[in-house]
Amino acid sequence: QMQLTESGGGLVPVGGSLRLSCTAFGITSSVTGIGWYRQAPGKSREQVAVIVDGRPNYRDSVRGRFTVSRDSAKNAWYLQMNNLNVDDTAVYYCTAWTPYGDHWGPGTQVTVTS
Repeated sequence: QMQLTESGGGLVPVGGSLRLSCTAFGITSSVTGIGWYRQAPGKSREQVAVIVDGRPNYRDSVRGRFTVSRDSAKNAWYLQMNNLNVDDTAVYYCTAWTPYGDHWGPGTQVTVTS
């Protein structure tokens, strides 16, 4: 069983930066990919950035501003978010994929103020 927990969310002005962290607890040896998703009020959850087979991939609206990284030794992964804008306001979730199912954290709120 695996549990994920996010940290690093908060309130930030337009143009600011935040670094989200996700830590995995439990059996992590079967993880095949990790990622970050977000859900804004009234909207569907959307993929933000993922690492699969060691390759990062970003949604168009965050490419060049966000960086996803993984530290396998620490069972952790991160989302560095720069030049934030109000459209980035959402609850951010980390996820891990295994052959046995997907695992999700409870989410962390990111609010960008104008």
